Amino acid sequence: MTDGPQVVRAGRPALTRLLGTLDPDTFAREHWGHTLHLASVEDRGGDDFADLFSLDAVDELVSERGLRTPFLRVAQDGSTLPESAFTSSGGTGAGMPDQADDSKLLRLFADGATIVLQGLHRTWSPIRRLADDLAADLGSPVQVNAYVTPPANQGFDDHYDVHDVFVLQISGTKRWALREPVLPQPLRSQPWTDRRDEVAAAAQQPAYLETTLQPGDCLYLPRGWIHSARAMGEVSTHLTIGVHAWTRHHLARSALDLLGAGLGTEDEVRRSLPLGAGLADVEEWRDDVEQVRETLLRLLRELPAEDLATALHQRHRASARPAAVRPVAQAAAAQGLQTGDAIVLRSHLVPQLLDEGDRVTVRSRVASFTLPGSYRPALERLLEGEPVSVQDLGATGGLDDDAALELARGLLRRGIAVVPDAGVRD
Repeated sequence: MTDGPQVVRAGRPALTRLLGTLDPDTFAREHWGHTLHLASVEDRGGDDFADLFSLDAVDELVSERGLRTPFLRVAQDGSTLPESAFTSSGGTGAGMPDQADDSKLLRLFADGATIVLQGLHRTWSPIRRLADDLAADLGSPVQVNAYVTPPANQGFDDHYDVHDVFVLQISGTKRWALREPVLPQPLRSQPWTDRRDEVAAAAQQPAYLETTLQPGDCLYLPRGWIHSARAMGEVSTHLTIGVHAWTRHHLARSALDLLGAGLGTEDEVRRSLPLGAGLADVEEWRDDVEQVRETLLRLLRELPAEDLATALHQRHRASARPAAVRPVAQAAAAQGLQTGDAIVLRSHLVPQLLDEGDRVTVRSRVASFTLPGSYRPALERLLEGEPVSVQDLGATGGLDDDAALELARGLLRRGIAVVPDAGVRD
């Protein structure tokens, strides 16, 4: 069983865009996971993120797109408002009661509330594309929210996040106060609300950094850093890109899952505890505890690192979707495909080829299917990530034109490949 070639994104372009003059290798070595980094719009060559989002986009989403919770929430004076305060039914034919109500939002925003648009990596195409590319560059899943705050207002009190964050200032200005963690690198199970008093006490101390973000500035915050932000003299909009970094804790949990799955094969572990043992008194079954401990330690020492890698890779594959595909256009492209046409691997699939006897299995974020092993060379050519004609794809694998066309059409219909500029919206 072997992996096929993987598509490599040279230079990490999405991450490079955010970092400006700081190269990704230096960022990885000196900042990733533990230290702040601020890239000004000047450091970033004047790029103000105008292609990603705007106040017009905010208005379109909340007033014209039928946006529903949880893709929207509203905060004021440090607290999140109940959904009923900003949602309502859409009327006849659209009676779901959790839709954004633009009239309610208007009143709340005029009264100083912050509008939070959640999951923009699912609802706004330019942000989706950036999120997909950044997740590929970082090797970890990402999410994107927008925070729209009226002048001279603050949506949330001092707090920390349990994921790393890139803050992208879109419009207006916002004053940030940043303080070192009370718990370095917290896990998702360790939110700031569990340490509310410690966070509040830390917020009374002098800030590690106070800075005002301008449009085009990008601030990197490792998880755990305490922060608050206040809009200045105009409406402020910023994006937060939350990075759910894979950690050693994920490795540990994967190891425990694998050990648990294999314990049933151990004769000594399947034995019953002593008859009538009082479960509250460990002295009555201490020998059993030691036997289980010894077995676990032995299995852990014997656990192949490759099994851990496979388990984590499966979690990574399930953590996000591939690049968006247009179903109607894709189906038409498959139907009309000819041997002289080109196809290309769909982006962000996390594909893998597995040899199983005389057959080869393709696994990805959208499909798992098996083909004769003779197709492997053609599949490897596709996984190189460059456009390739159907005819050349077939020639790589020794297929005639009819077989190559059948393979290519099947790859399009399964969402593994696309026709450049047809099946995927870029």
